[in-house]
Amino acid sequence: MQKNTIQITEVTALILAGGEGRRMDGQDKGLLIWKQRPLIEYALDIIPDGITRTLISCNRNIDQYNSYGETIQDENPQYEGPLAGIYAAMQHTRTPLILVLPCDSPLAPKDIYSQLAATLNNSNADICYVNDGEREQYLFALIRTQLMSSLKEYLLAGNRQVHRWYKQHHHVEADLSGNQLAFRNCNSSAELAALK
Repeated sequence: MQKNTIQITEVTALILAGGEGRRMDGQDKGLLIWKQRPLIEYALDIIPDGITRTLISCNRNIDQYNSYGETIQDENPQYEGPLAGIYAAMQHTRTPLILVLPCDSPLAPKDIYSQLAATLNNSNADICYVNDGEREQYLFALIRTQLMSSLKEYLLAGNRQVHRWYKQHHHVEADLSGNQLAFRNCNSSAELAALK
């Protein structure tokens, strides 16, 4: 039996900007400048207007991120990875779904939400993430918040791998083949400088 069609009003957006920036010499990736704009602004650009609440998961430079919207922090400030940010967001929202976006992929397509929502609508899945035709892009995802207790248990057990938690649940991939460049993320200063 299929789930009900997703309504955009049932979705909270989450931008993951809480990383330690180890491969960026400790710099905060979301605030790095690319083409005269901080990377966080490109993530904000692809959130559709119908989503009325956006959370920014960040663990430092909180005042700067507050200028862009509502911020949340991980329960444990030890940089436990993206799942900790997703769990924090689940605790701060009552919507049935969270749209997860990374802060470091400035070329991401504007229709990413509609692609994820359409794929999730056509399945009975609880998690939908992007496959760009070459690799899975786990941090472009639409996740049902009813999985919060499962995620809490997974994190309390010391687990951090996103794909392993996803694959404990009914998941589906949104096929966005042929546009790998759109999902290129910047894990180093050199990668950011080379991004065209």
